[in-house]
Amino acid sequence: MGTYVSGREFLAPYPVQNFNKPMPQRILVAGGAGFLGSTLCAALLRQGDEVICLDNLLTGSLDNIAGLQSHPKFAFIQGDILDPLPEMPRLDQIYNMACAASPPKYQRDPIHTFKTSVLGVMALLDLARAHRARFLQSSTSEVYGDPAISPQAENYHGNVNTVGPRSCYDEGKRAAETLCHDYSQCHGVDTRIARIFNTYGPQMSPTDGRVVSNFIVQALRGEDITIYGHGRQTRSFCYVSDMITGLMALMAAPDLVASPVNIGNPCEFTVSELARQVLRQTGSRSRIVHCVMPVDDPRQRKPDITRAMTLLRWQPRITLEQGLSRTIPYFADLVGQRAALTAAQ
Repeated sequence: MGTYVSGREFLAPYPVQNFNKPMPQRILVAGGAGFLGSTLCAALLRQGDEVICLDNLLTGSLDNIAGLQSHPKFAFIQGDILDPLPEMPRLDQIYNMACAASPPKYQRDPIHTFKTSVLGVMALLDLARAHRARFLQSSTSEVYGDPAISPQAENYHGNVNTVGPRSCYDEGKRAAETLCHDYSQCHGVDTRIARIFNTYGPQMSPTDGRVVSNFIVQALRGEDITIYGHGRQTRSFCYVSDMITGLMALMAAPDLVASPVNIGNPCEFTVSELARQVLRQTGSRSRIVHCVMPVDDPRQRKPDITRAMTLLRWQPRITLEQGLSRTIPYFADLVGQRAALTAAQ
């Protein structure tokens, strides 16, 4: 079992290809108190950048950035990208990580979710235009919907239900990609689009509602592990350090304006295989139980990362087994099961 330290040290062995990027930069991270956003903020500070974190704290948490608040190059602003944005000093880059990504959370207020991906993105693109800042949009593998082909490459246009329970998120992210393309074409904004596949690791919320966090928390508590459907549906799980270095490489790379790039781990696992790995690593005796599959739940996820490998010289390094060994102790601390986990080992 790996050792979780503070949730930040795991980024250290993974240098980012900077493509001769001038240093340092002043960077706005919208959604910077969330799981990915806070880890991104830490990584940017590590390489010497100045970071402004903007978050409405609906799904993000001050706990995620508690270790960053005293950093002299870090500033936090509580705010929503749907509200008028505060005055900002000159910005070099903007990462948009703002929008709930967990189905239970983005379905709670679908209209707000959709507006965040459209009106909020427009506001940030206008800010990027005014500052002549490079802009990265965190899109999602959900733009592919329930894909009819595998693996999914960036030129696959997807199979998305426009009026289902996931549509507020899926279609909102598709609209955001269109806006990035159009702002690039019409206004010359330097935009980047990262299609993010399933990501996990320290700093995830135990109530996140996604499969990795659900399974780990259930196993640690000795509760039934709940699989929706038969369990043969597949996902490709990317450890958070790999994801962050991929995003930073995409932001830094030249000549990728408005060109979507898949960022994810191409190693494909069934949901049942994930459950068995979690049980093995936690030493849990939890049962696996099956429930009804949610509407529009994708049957398959597997990114084609040829473009990222070719243009960014990036590919993930952490296996699922390694990533879980770094993630489970973090959750054990959160749910008060570290002693039981140590005994099980």
